[in-house]
Amino acid sequence: MKPLAVAILGATLIFQQALLAPLFAAGSAARADDASRRFDVAGGPLGQVLGQYASQAGVVLSFDASLTTGRHSDGLNGSYGIAEGFARILAGSGLEVRFVDERTVLLQKVPEDSAVVSLDAMRVEDNALGTITEQTKSYTPGTIATATRLVLTPRETPQTVTVVTRQHMDDFNLTNINKVMDHTPGITRHGTDNYRSYYYARGYQIQNFQYDGIPVLTGTDMGNTSVDMIQYDRIEVIKGASGLTTGAGAPGATINLVRKKPTHEFSGHATAEYGRWDNYRTEWDVGGPLNESGSVRGRFATAFQDQQSFMDHFKEQTRALYGILEVDLSSQTLWTIGANYDKRIPTGNNWAGTPVFDSHNNEINTSRSFNPGATWSRAEQFSHAFFTQLDHEFDNGWNSRIYYTFQRNAYDANLGSIKSIPSADNGSATLQSGQYRTKIRTQALEAYARGPFELFGRTHELAVGVSGYHNHLKGSGHNSVRTTINFWDWNGRIERPDWGGIRYRTEDRVNQRAYYASGRFSLTDDLAVILGGRVTNYRRGGDSNMRETGEVVPFAGITYDLNDNFSLYASYTKIFQPQSARDENYAVLDPDEGDSYEGGLKGEWFNGRLNASLAYFEIRQDNRAEFVGWNAERNYSMYEGKKAKTKGIELEISGELMPGWNIQAGFTHQVIREDETNEKLTTFEPENQFKLYTTYRLPGRFSRITIGGGGSYQGTTWRDGTDVLGNEHQYRQEAFWLVNLMGKYQITDNLSATLNINNLFDKYYYSNYGEVWTGVATKTYGEPRNMMLTTRWDF
Repeated sequence: MKPLAVAILGATLIFQQALLAPLFAAGSAARADDASRRFDVAGGPLGQVLGQYASQAGVVLSFDASLTTGRHSDGLNGSYGIAEGFARILAGSGLEVRFVDERTVLLQKVPEDSAVVSLDAMRVEDNALGTITEQTKSYTPGTIATATRLVLTPRETPQTVTVVTRQHMDDFNLTNINKVMDHTPGITRHGTDNYRSYYYARGYQIQNFQYDGIPVLTGTDMGNTSVDMIQYDRIEVIKGASGLTTGAGAPGATINLVRKKPTHEFSGHATAEYGRWDNYRTEWDVGGPLNESGSVRGRFATAFQDQQSFMDHFKEQTRALYGILEVDLSSQTLWTIGANYDKRIPTGNNWAGTPVFDSHNNEINTSRSFNPGATWSRAEQFSHAFFTQLDHEFDNGWNSRIYYTFQRNAYDANLGSIKSIPSADNGSATLQSGQYRTKIRTQALEAYARGPFELFGRTHELAVGVSGYHNHLKGSGHNSVRTTINFWDWNGRIERPDWGGIRYRTEDRVNQRAYYASGRFSLTDDLAVILGGRVTNYRRGGDSNMRETGEVVPFAGITYDLNDNFSLYASYTKIFQPQSARDENYAVLDPDEGDSYEGGLKGEWFNGRLNASLAYFEIRQDNRAEFVGWNAERNYSMYEGKKAKTKGIELEISGELMPGWNIQAGFTHQVIREDETNEKLTTFEPENQFKLYTTYRLPGRFSRITIGGGGSYQGTTWRDGTDVLGNEHQYRQEAFWLVNLMGKYQITDNLSATLNINNLFDKYYYSNYGEVWTGVATKTYGEPRNMMLTTRWDF
């Protein structure tokens, strides 16, 4: 069977599994332990609150939706037994729960002759975006707000949003964002060399990043792709254009990194890890109340990693520090302040991979360990940020947030790498070296409010806000030095040159101001419409010197509940992306504009513990930048704006198929074609990809053992170019699978050991193949088989 057929069959079987899950999920059930545990459930419609609470409690709750219609809950925050928590949420509602078995709970009316216990309502202490995934043991979120700023379940969101939760990251040792993206359905990662990565979704490079839902513009190779996951509760990926909450940006996807919160009780963990190529890592994460009443809470986390590599003379250190403080200024006002610091220190960097051909047009066969970089070549990256926010809850159910962040990213590089075609006769090649420094300072400020309102006898939701950021980039470069070396005898050892004085300086400023609003209108119990828009003023200085005023980005979405488990949905938004690419005359291309459409079917089971979606998407662009050649005289890549259309489907599932069995999987098919010629564009991105990762905790006496694994399939990719002799040549990589395994043993209640094996079958593949740098086609190998053993102590 062909690999594509296998991927499609696997994706279909997974979706069928989701459809059948309600029939068998009531099988083996763990005891509903009524010991106290910490819950953080945001207020909202009663049905939604109950679903989130059941998800965190690890029970399956069933109820007739008519019982909760029109009812509201303030949520639940604190430590409670499962039954006690249900009682507090339902206090005064005339409803109660009944435990059918140790895992299944039914919601019912309180019998008329029963006494109703009156409990004080609990206020919510944090109106964070979405549900905290930490400690839920879930592979799916409760709610998300990144796409529309409204707090909605995945089923209620008329757009595909993929979330990698804290549990998924812990199970598969996803300690940095590159690893998270490798596990995220619908995302491909290109490793340009051994220190830079670029992410793609739906055929487009991801350039939009958010932190806690706030857009921050920093640049993809300025620390965003090297952040450590010790700081984050989850990573959300909004598929398609996200102009409503992001503003200007690419239509592929937006990555939102959601930070961890302080805990209400003292808790934490420490790890000691060891892996192949002398890979050492340790984490420390501790949080809890800082005063007797618990009104001041803090958290501190740090990680340190030191590792060698499968590549000769390449090694790196990463360091991460994170701290956050929450203060209850009143029963309805919360102040948060925090900071983080990431630093990556690689040594032995190469610079755009290894040349593909020699001077006789023969393909160069080097081992995966060959490193074209010099031993002293290094490109330090660091990022640090300060953030603060003020949250307030009003008596009418509305809440507001004011958020400010200052972020500084920097890149300090002394690079030396082989960047020429080696001679087939004597092996002579050119080592190109240079010194480059760039730093970006970003300030972002956002204020918004959201809440319910009544209209025509029904309850609807509204969010309004203002947003702005200022981005200031400064960079410099020294003279580029070229040194002749012997390619075949190369071992990286060469004296570092004197680059002399600064050859050029660059400076760029980007300002964006915006106003936005979105509303969810419940037309009937089953039909909801979301309407919104963002008005953006965009200005960029430097030699680009572009200004766009009053750019309107509309958003429209609709969801219709077919029954208790399935909903139809559709959405539309506009694309607005200012560009820095230049044409053959060195002029900056006009902004890329167009339309993004999406529609499909969403499913939800077990009160949100399992979610699935089937989406069709279409993206129409008016001025897509396409590479047309390299200008050797002026040393820059030339692009041409083209009309293009992208069509595709995405199938995803995430959550718990049955007690103890978690899964996250997705299949994506996409094709980009030029309108006029119908020619395929961006063929270096796979048309088909499939990812599946799953874990299962064994039942009964073997419940201390968790087994898991998964893999990813990537379809054939290619780049059309020329060889050394100027002949047309297709740089082609055939389809391939990568398979990973994991196993965990819970030694005691607090101590565990986990083994992760990546690329189990030691597949040879390229993370980048045929990309042209300074006129030379290059290749970069993906990682060979490797493993990591993690011991973790929770307290």
